[in-house]
Amino acid sequence: MWRRYAPHNMMILVTYRHVVVTLLLWPFAYYHEKKLRPKMTWMLFLEIFVLSLLGVSLTLNMYFASLKYTSPTFVTSVVNTIASITFVIAIVLRMEIVDVKSARGLAKIAGTVVSFAGVTTMTLYKGAAFASPWNAPIHIQGSNAVHDSWLKGSFLAVASCLCWSIWYILQASSVKRYPAELSLTAWMATIGGIQSVAFTLFLQHKKEDWLIGFGLKFWCIIYSGITCSGFTVFAQLWCTEKKGPVFVTMFNPLSTIMVAILAYFIFGENLYVGSIIGGVVVIAGLYMLLWGKEKNQEYNASGEEQVADLDCEKQQAKITGASSAKNGS
Repeated sequence: MWRRYAPHNMMILVTYRHVVVTLLLWPFAYYHEKKLRPKMTWMLFLEIFVLSLLGVSLTLNMYFASLKYTSPTFVTSVVNTIASITFVIAIVLRMEIVDVKSARGLAKIAGTVVSFAGVTTMTLYKGAAFASPWNAPIHIQGSNAVHDSWLKGSFLAVASCLCWSIWYILQASSVKRYPAELSLTAWMATIGGIQSVAFTLFLQHKKEDWLIGFGLKFWCIIYSGITCSGFTVFAQLWCTEKKGPVFVTMFNPLSTIMVAILAYFIFGENLYVGSIIGGVVVIAGLYMLLWGKEKNQEYNASGEEQVADLDCEKQQAKITGASSAKNGS
């Protein structure tokens, strides 16, 4: 549906979806997190401003622009690289530790390399197309057309993934300073919406383009605002606080499978050999990374148990020694 409109029209739709989130979340955030919300400072506001830019306005506009030039299956496959990019950034910032001498550490590294290999395949190799064998119930204008700007769309998709990865990394520190996840989501939607308004008004001045009516566009805005920009962002913030940014991004491959099935059966979207091969490679690499992450958590948990047992033994030894000294005196 989004690809039927020019890039500036998609910016308008991105703006409206965050207006929906702002109006929906602020009443709940205000009353539910009244005691949990910390005092807003200029430094905290600047941090949320950057979060909104990277995770809301800039990223989403690049994402939808890439969708116009490529296909839904391709874009969701490229989005799977967010986990690998986030993992690399986390290593650089020492938020993630990799032991290259262990199988779990090698699995993390190999999974990252394999994922990037899959993305390279999807970007540089398109291959033959598999057309849907039946009439799709919903037709998207130009959905199966050959896009002349496929490479341009690929770079936009990768750039949006890079911004998203940085956004996930920043979330891990932001939720510690601003632990009210619902209010933080509302703040990002508000500031991101304002950023989108400023950017869109600079490029689009026609009043009629801002009139969307109550048709398909209206319900797409409502749905994407509530589920994608509202519930999903709130759930990601909560999971990032509990498990960290790398863990959260590991579940992105599920969207590739769902989108490929829906696009093929409902919208009649072509499936390309390059996207299929690259998508399989990306998912394989990401779950190698997931296996290494799980084993690393098990190793850390066992290490903590051993340290706790040693502390108990030392404490017991001190008590026993003190009792012996007292009896001897």
